[in-house]
Amino acid sequence: MNEKYLIGVDLGSQSAKVAIFDLDGNVVSEGKERLRPTNLPAPGKVEHPDDDLWDSVAAASREAMTQFTGHPESIAGIGLCTIRFCRALLKEDGTLAAPVMSWMDERVSQPYEHTQPDVKYVTTSSGYITHRFTGEFRDTAANYQGMWPIDTDTWDWSESDRIIDEFKIPREMLFTLQNPGTVLGRVTKSAAEVTGIPENIPVVATANDKAVEALGSGTLSENTALVSLGTYIAGMIHGKTNPKNVNHFWTNFAAMPYEYLYESNGIRRGMWTVSWFKELLGKELVKKADQLGMSPEEYLDMEAQENVPAGSDGLMTVLDWLAPPDQPFKKGMMIGFDGRHTRAHIYRSILEAIALTMKTHVEAMCKELDADLKDIVITGGGSNGDLMMQIFADVFGLPAKRNVINGAASLGASINAAVGLELYSSYEEAIEHMVKIRDTFHPESDTHEFYDQLNKEVFQQITASTDGVLKRSYDLFRSWDSKS
Repeated sequence: MNEKYLIGVDLGSQSAKVAIFDLDGNVVSEGKERLRPTNLPAPGKVEHPDDDLWDSVAAASREAMTQFTGHPESIAGIGLCTIRFCRALLKEDGTLAAPVMSWMDERVSQPYEHTQPDVKYVTTSSGYITHRFTGEFRDTAANYQGMWPIDTDTWDWSESDRIIDEFKIPREMLFTLQNPGTVLGRVTKSAAEVTGIPENIPVVATANDKAVEALGSGTLSENTALVSLGTYIAGMIHGKTNPKNVNHFWTNFAAMPYEYLYESNGIRRGMWTVSWFKELLGKELVKKADQLGMSPEEYLDMEAQENVPAGSDGLMTVLDWLAPPDQPFKKGMMIGFDGRHTRAHIYRSILEAIALTMKTHVEAMCKELDADLKDIVITGGGSNGDLMMQIFADVFGLPAKRNVINGAASLGASINAAVGLELYSSYEEAIEHMVKIRDTFHPESDTHEFYDQLNKEVFQQITASTDGVLKRSYDLFRSWDSKS
């Protein structure tokens, strides 16, 4: 049993990551390929250029297979996870009829418009990558949230002609749906040639990227929240039912059939904001970090931990760097500057804003669910920093756990494959063997009390005071831009 391996594919917003795991959840080889910058051909349109999604998966797969020292025949299967809310238009042969629409593209939040006669299929990013691997027109049901005619109770296409007409996608243009943990097909010869993955290996359905990340983090308890620190930051709790008409969260498919993931409101361009700030500091930061043998993030962490107290000496950040479609006037802001403030203050203020914002969102979700949290798990690249982990523990007033594998989507994809291929008898058994906690950060009571007061009395009130100004400035600048 220990001689078998699983491939976890994690195609995200910024890169494709392919990891090969043993059955104890250890990474034995991995590859990563950054996605190319998205194209912006017109206002509201955001597209992945050319065949970038597949090309990045293929490149990351080749790197992982090149590093793999085991026997290729010992690879039992592939778990395939891709970013959600994308839309791919395919020709009859399965090739792209148009560039894949990003989750940031306004068209993916609207019914499909059939304007190209050569479009035969409308699918997700996972459906498209499944076809590239296997040649099959099949997809996981658990990646169809948004503008799709799916019945979230049955996990299948709606039987209502009215709903099919509402979303404007005829049934014959939709892929066949399967549940997580089922075999979608097998790696074709052509896919094997470009990825380096052996031909005929089964490709197993997973779910949307957030649900697979939750599975890979091991958060199956209704008393544990997962906070995923990605380009989009979300808070999630696992559940068994499919509640409707809720106010402070939405119900997503889980990576386990007929179970659900309750997802709070989140932060658009969340960890992107940290990257944005780091890039603003430029070569000087990189040079100083290199001299100490650190990454730029580690250097900023060190500066902030040594020199900046909780609360960043009054500097507060509002993380609206990407406005929601229904509130286009929203803007990111930093408020409370004085002469004490340095780049370390700005950095810590951004981290605190992430934790405070997510505390508000998760707290509202838990109140509506009547859930009593015992701890939180933090995943994603942002959880690598001890400062971020301690801030989350202090803001939430709960133990904050970080796993050995904190980029958990590839591990979650492998868990789906392990259970689907009957290498483990259940998801609980697979998690017990494959998910390991690295460390736990405990809250400091005085700091938690301060953050709690700051959040309720000040931080949550900022936008009520600034929205009016931003609305007026939005109209003014829009008018000026139209004249320029």
